[in-house]
Amino acid sequence: MQVKRVVLNSRPGKAGVPVPENFCVEEVTLATDLKDGEVLVRTLYLSVDPYMRCRMNEETGFEEMTPWQLSECADGGGVGVVQSSRCSTYSEGDVVVAFNCPWQTHAVLKESDLQKVEAELVDGHLSYYLGAVGMTGLAALLGIREKGHVSEGANQTMVVSGAAGACGSMAGQIGRLEGCVRVVGICGSDEKCKALVDDLGFSAAINYRTEDVSAKLKECCPDGIDVYFDNVGGDISDAVITQMNKDSHVILCGQISQYNKDVTYPPPLSEKTQETLQKKNITREEFMALSYMDKIDPSLYELSQGVRSGHVKVLETVVNGIEKMGDAFCSMMKGGNVGKQVVKISE
Repeated sequence: MQVKRVVLNSRPGKAGVPVPENFCVEEVTLATDLKDGEVLVRTLYLSVDPYMRCRMNEETGFEEMTPWQLSECADGGGVGVVQSSRCSTYSEGDVVVAFNCPWQTHAVLKESDLQKVEAELVDGHLSYYLGAVGMTGLAALLGIREKGHVSEGANQTMVVSGAAGACGSMAGQIGRLEGCVRVVGICGSDEKCKALVDDLGFSAAINYRTEDVSAKLKECCPDGIDVYFDNVGGDISDAVITQMNKDSHVILCGQISQYNKDVTYPPPLSEKTQETLQKKNITREEFMALSYMDKIDPSLYELSQGVRSGHVKVLETVVNGIEKMGDAFCSMMKGGNVGKQVVKISE
């Protein structure tokens, strides 16, 4: 079978900004004579995510994350449909999710690398399994529950950076549903600010490109900040942490503003910010949803129920065609997406 795939053509360098030319699309022959335990999958949707920037380096900086190799097929979250199977678990027509799905139009995958999903749980929106009802939603839900210490009736204020992105847009809604009385989002355009407030129920939104973040935070968070869901790091996070209350909590989900820099993860804080954390006894801990394996299945079901009921709304940016993978990734890294960025590969 002739398939198209996306390979890593060049590395941007640890301190480089990725460009679409770092990737290239090529046509190859895929052997479809399956061995026992293998499944042929036609790819429906592929995910592009900020963490992938680390995989473009020779070393990712994370023990549990391998780098992409030059001239090899990239991979990440994907949803597909089974076309043929040599295992008892999956049959033709089953919809499956893979965390390490090759960026290919079709792929032969091991039975153990797949998870069967039901279209009904997302009302037919299969791409949601890459975002709101996938790892993105899990990061938001489990991050808030495990690291945010949100309590109903505690009159807490939450701030979310990268708030119009895949994870941030979920985190703000979940924070509100969990009991925060005020949820403020920080993002990079007036269009995104409007979506956060009008569509997702944020209390307020700040455009960091055109507004004074520190001044707007004081205005929007008169009682200080109790929980900070941090997706970006850098100057924005310094501004938020400065206004956090004593014994408050930073949920360290991502640091997209730092991924193009040659720094360790999590990136080092300024001395002033470090002093603020210590003086106010603010917790700031790394967080990975996969550290809570026993909570993943019930959490995914809960997320699907939230989406189906309309209590949680989903924002998505979808582009079509495997040829658009590099463009979609680079656009997402610059904030060109509203909500989850996905690429539709086939119907």
